Amino acid sequence: MKRKKLEQSGMLALQLLRKTNLEEGHPFMINSDKLPVDQCYLEFPDGTIQLVAISRRKQDFEVVRELSAKEQTSLRKMLQLA
Repeated sequence: MKRKKLEQSGMLALQLLRKTNLEEGHPFMINSDKLPVDQCYLEFPDGTIQLVAISRRKQDFEVVRELSAKEQTSLRKMLQLA
């Protein structure tokens, strides 16, 4: 029971942080254990989501590809961000 409440609190905090970042014009990083260690998703205020890889050389992200609209919707549903 405590674990479930903690998970719910964590999810609410994550959703609030995401909303705040996007409203302020900043991208939101989405990590997933389904991706390689050096990759994550970046969601942008305009609603697009890109798969990116960390570039150690540039100390920045390199875009692998932009997700299709269908993939974006699916990812948001899977992560309960919709």
